[in-house]
Amino acid sequence: MSVRTEEKLVKKYKYRAVNLNGKRIEGVFLAENEDDLRAQLAKQNLFLVSAKVRSDKSPNAFFSVSGKVSVNELSTFCRQFAIMITSGTSIIDSLNVLRRQPYSGYLRSVLEIVYEDVKGGKLLSEAMAKHKRAFPNFFRSMVRVGEVSGAIDDVLLSVADYFEADSKLKAKLRSALAYPCILIVMAIAVLALMVGFIIPSFESALSKLNVDMPPLTIAIYDIGHFFTNNWKIIILVVVLLIGCWILFLMSKKGRYLWDKCKYHLPLVRGIVRNSVAARFCRAFSLLMGSGMDIVDAMGEVCIVFGNAYVAAQFRKAAEDVRQGMSFTTALQAYNLFPTMLVQMVSVGEKTAELDTVLGRSTSFFENQVERAITSITNLIQPVILVIIGGSVGVLFMAIYSPLLEVMNMDPTNNDPTNVLQAARLFLAQAPIFGR
Repeated sequence: MSVRTEEKLVKKYKYRAVNLNGKRIEGVFLAENEDDLRAQLAKQNLFLVSAKVRSDKSPNAFFSVSGKVSVNELSTFCRQFAIMITSGTSIIDSLNVLRRQPYSGYLRSVLEIVYEDVKGGKLLSEAMAKHKRAFPNFFRSMVRVGEVSGAIDDVLLSVADYFEADSKLKAKLRSALAYPCILIVMAIAVLALMVGFIIPSFESALSKLNVDMPPLTIAIYDIGHFFTNNWKIIILVVVLLIGCWILFLMSKKGRYLWDKCKYHLPLVRGIVRNSVAARFCRAFSLLMGSGMDIVDAMGEVCIVFGNAYVAAQFRKAAEDVRQGMSFTTALQAYNLFPTMLVQMVSVGEKTAELDTVLGRSTSFFENQVERAITSITNLIQPVILVIIGGSVGVLFMAIYSPLLEVMNMDPTNNDPTNVLQAARLFLAQAPIFGR
């Protein structure tokens, strides 16, 4: 695939590179050839590892109509924008190239409007302010800071790093929860199969043999009858409950209450608090390092928490700081963050290096999130397996007890011949096994 700019024919490359710290960077960029790509990346202290020309594909239909830009897409956009500005390309010319990049349909349409607005004399931050669904508050604030400081390329690179790190953190959370969710789905499927098909078959066989069934077996059969006779109603109720839950979370009050619950729930509290702390450290150090004062940074950082309860409480803390309270005291008053983070903020205030201290603390809290995820996963998995095994065991006992009664056997009798005879007679009567 190739795209014509105003003067030259350039190609779309998917590249892999490493920075001075050995961190791997991936992205998509327009360049004339690999040498041009290598030179453009080198200006940002990125060293090309591999590059491949990508064919032009239609943008993802979902993102084309959703009115929302993915974090990965924003990260790629920021990094490409920064590279072009650092190379000496003006903001207008950079936007002219970037609007033809292989982004989603929605982002490309937004960039068309932003380009025309900037071309008409507006500041980049002013042009982006019209598109809040494409550019988050935090992103627009950083662009505004970059314009004021005259270092918009450095700011954009920092924002790209932030988005990439945040995306990786979310991916780790999703991957850690994937296996327990799969186990739960499998458990539900197994139990549904046994209750809906296996147990009714054995019930039919036992009824033909006129056996007095024990209370456990009767209870299991009653449960099976309830689900088989009312499965449509059960599905409808489940769907309605899920719908109500989604509507609840979509409401401001519902989201606030759920986020508050997560922040204090013992099982997930560690993950949530350390995740919020990691995001705060990365974003706040970025804002402070760009020249923003504490009060303004506190107002802008609320958007990155991903937790309505923490954001609301943090706004109160920001108001206290605005009234003259120290940052450390305000954080202690609302007990939002781990003790270590409050201590680091105190050190940063005393040394006037708050941005540096918080930036160095980010990796610590990210590691704490990973450890908490591992601990919970290691706890949840055996619990789920025990529940599955216990449920299957109860169902087996409910079926096996009448089997012993059929043959008038003593459960303590270990004669394998008797067991085999009982099994043959019983299974011959079951519809799913009999002829």
